[in-house]
Amino acid sequence: MDLYRATFFCSLALNTLAFYQTHRSRSVDISSAAHLDKTDDRGRKQSDDDSLRRLKWRFFPIYLLVNAADWLQGPYIYPIYKDEKNLPEETVAFLFLIGFVSAGISASFAGSFADRHGRRQACLAYCVIYSLSSMTLLSNNIYILFFGRILGGVSGTLLWSVFESWLVAEFNKLMLEKPDAAMSAIFSMMTTSNTCVAIVAGLLAEWLVRRAGTAKAPFMASLGCLSLAFIAITKYWGENYGASHRDTAEDASLLQQEEAEPSYVPTSTLRTILRDRNILVLALTSCFFEGSLFLFIFFKFPALKLSHKLAGSTEELPFGLIFAILMCSMMFGSLAYKAVSTSKNPLPAQQILTSVLVLASVCFFVPGHVRDERITLWCFCVFELCCGAYYPVMASLKGKLVDDGLRASVYGMLRIPLNVFVVLALSTTREGEAHRDMVFTTCSALLLVAAIVVHKVLT
Repeated sequence: MDLYRATFFCSLALNTLAFYQTHRSRSVDISSAAHLDKTDDRGRKQSDDDSLRRLKWRFFPIYLLVNAADWLQGPYIYPIYKDEKNLPEETVAFLFLIGFVSAGISASFAGSFADRHGRRQACLAYCVIYSLSSMTLLSNNIYILFFGRILGGVSGTLLWSVFESWLVAEFNKLMLEKPDAAMSAIFSMMTTSNTCVAIVAGLLAEWLVRRAGTAKAPFMASLGCLSLAFIAITKYWGENYGASHRDTAEDASLLQQEEAEPSYVPTSTLRTILRDRNILVLALTSCFFEGSLFLFIFFKFPALKLSHKLAGSTEELPFGLIFAILMCSMMFGSLAYKAVSTSKNPLPAQQILTSVLVLASVCFFVPGHVRDERITLWCFCVFELCCGAYYPVMASLKGKLVDDGLRASVYGMLRIPLNVFVVLALSTTREGEAHRDMVFTTCSALLLVAAIVVHKVLT
């Protein structure tokens, strides 16, 4: 059995064990809770469980649909430009840069739009905008393709801000007796289920391309997911707003005055961020970790190709299998986070985040200095494991530290430095092993800096 198949089966075994352990712990907790119900407020607990269950059923199917739409497109966004439309490498790179620039610019107003006009409304806007972005791939006109990347950048900002904002606002309305553990469990479940969807979507996208003979097929399937999500949001989701929303006639008049000064909401949001050192730390961490993740997406396969070649192999790398391995690693990370965050003696979120950043730093440093195929692959697996823990722990921290009134605005603004970081990094990209090593080493140093700042500052 070769390296990649062996790693894949080991990843499956680890996830199976983690799922079993999670199920076993949950059964013990339920049994203990039933025993304690004799002295505890059983009615309150049952009411909390029912409310939380209803929220999950409203949120998760739609959340997974919109993410499936994104995952379906991910594996083929580069091939459709480069191979099917025969665009030059420089043009493809510029298309990607335009997407990140668009995401950075839209982050300054997308969140305030959601807080003012409603998070549900913004989620519906995401479905429409991303559908239009997908439809532009049917054209070969370069201007339409660039317009599609602009729409794609706006969609990315909405996906990573408004859905989570809607969820947290609805969760806070429940006023649960023990909210922290429940919120951590939800965010872990989001990452785990999203990873499962990513694996299925990647395999489905590959099957659709083979079946239809064109890379456009996954994008059309993505349209179907977005249409279903739009209908479901319209039918099942209520609206929630931020502090900038006004309901009365008097407030409506005030809102018109505010609209005459469009810089008001972003400025107040920026002032809020700059005055809160905890949010600044989250912004720094998001910039360095998620920026490193985007660079990892660009450089992981070239790094594996080099180590594969140096190992003396002449066979092509199994890219689909590698994708599945990395997604399994990410799933294991989310399950591990759930275990340590919902145990009887849970680790503080700040401590978990610090550990994740230090481990991720090592995973970038080693492949930049060691040319061994196994070590490179396993470092990438551990980094994806870090991603699986990073997203829920960051979501949990943001849920506790960011005020509900400006939640979507703050979430959107936090993505501005991230997109600037990625654009600057990609604009300096050069061919060659030396540049890739420098990128990995730089990312390692930045992650270590983020770990130190989180450990020293975050409270």
